[in-house]
Amino acid sequence: MAATLVDLTHQVTTAMPVYPGDPAVLLEPALTTATAGVNVLALHLGSQSGTHVDAPYHVDVTWPTLDGLPLERFTGPAVVADLRGLEPRSAVTPGLLAAALERVADSGEGTVLLLATGWARHWGTDAYLAHPALTPAAAEAIVAAGVRTVGVDALSVDPTPDPGPGDPAVAALLADLTDEHDHGAADEPTLAAHRVLLGAPGGGVIAENLTDLRPLLAAQEAGLPVEVSLFPLRLVAADGAPVRAVARLG
Repeated sequence: MAATLVDLTHQVTTAMPVYPGDPAVLLEPALTTATAGVNVLALHLGSQSGTHVDAPYHVDVTWPTLDGLPLERFTGPAVVADLRGLEPRSAVTPGLLAAALERVADSGEGTVLLLATGWARHWGTDAYLAHPALTPAAAEAIVAAGVRTVGVDALSVDPTPDPGPGDPAVAALLADLTDEHDHGAADEPTLAAHRVLLGAPGGGVIAENLTDLRPLLAAQEAGLPVEVSLFPLRLVAADGAPVRAVARLG
């Protein structure tokens, strides 16, 4: 049976959704065949635009930049955690990841953990900001299981402010996360899971804004091998970069 390739990447388009405060995305012709004999596109976007990966440097200037990580961090066998059906802004706890982390133990070193929240269906709407988020304890369980690469079909592994830090729903979730795991500095709770995952020994990687992961869940349930590639642009000293995320099923 031939393997199936599944594209997990959102199209890069002008005015596409971005994390609040990130640079807007703009694509426009720089050269055209009518004026220069060739078509060349000018791109304006942030390192965290669209489907992308975060390097440890994203949250700490003393941690490795994107070009300091081995290529192995961006590909490998994948285990998909089925987190569909959670309420908006739900906390993803260690218990919700237990079954997936058992699969990770069986898969061995280099396994990529993918979090299937189902939130890709909200792409381009206000509801996309109200995704579930990892608790620090869940992030620590992931790292303890030996995972160094985590992907999610949502905007972030941490809560996203909507429309800003004063949003009551975000404040309530952040309060829960802070009570559960005190990271010390007052400005850290919103990136608590990032800090745990990216600060893993050897440096971790987070992929965000993956598309629909249902085909991967179906393949996993059918007993088919699932592999994923998340190779980023080769940017120098970067905090992250857009990727073409692709899964290989079978």
